[in-house]
Amino acid sequence: MTSYGDDATVREILTGTGEVWAVVGLSNNTARAAYGVARVLQRYGKRIVPVHPKAETVLGEQGYATLSEVPFPVDVVDVFVNSSLAGAVADEAVAAGAKAVWFQLDVVDEAAYARTTEAGLKMVMNRCPAIEIPLL
Repeated sequence: MTSYGDDATVREILTGTGEVWAVVGLSNNTARAAYGVARVLQRYGKRIVPVHPKAETVLGEQGYATLSEVPFPVDVVDVFVNSSLAGAVADEAVAAGAKAVWFQLDVVDEAAYARTTEAGLKMVMNRCPAIEIPLL
């Protein structure tokens, strides 16, 4: 499966796009990939914002049921949902004024990629920031 977003885009999102990362699909389930990735992002100085229907507080950060409920600006939207749902999240990220969208490994929606990048946002698909950030 192809990944989208070249190394320069990955670097820009991880180092220059901003410090507030909404992690869509993040809950207190420590067995899920979203939890581990959020911990890595925190270790690298990012503020994580859990977005999950349960709106749980995760890793010390208040959660919200939807992206539109987050009451402050979000820089990057990191998406841990099924590919069939990811496009709608990307559209929400555009509407919320995010600067970038990151679809995790195995999350691919080419139409969403086209819409999101045409709206002026940086975007990466089918890559993991927890794998990429230590390589910078």
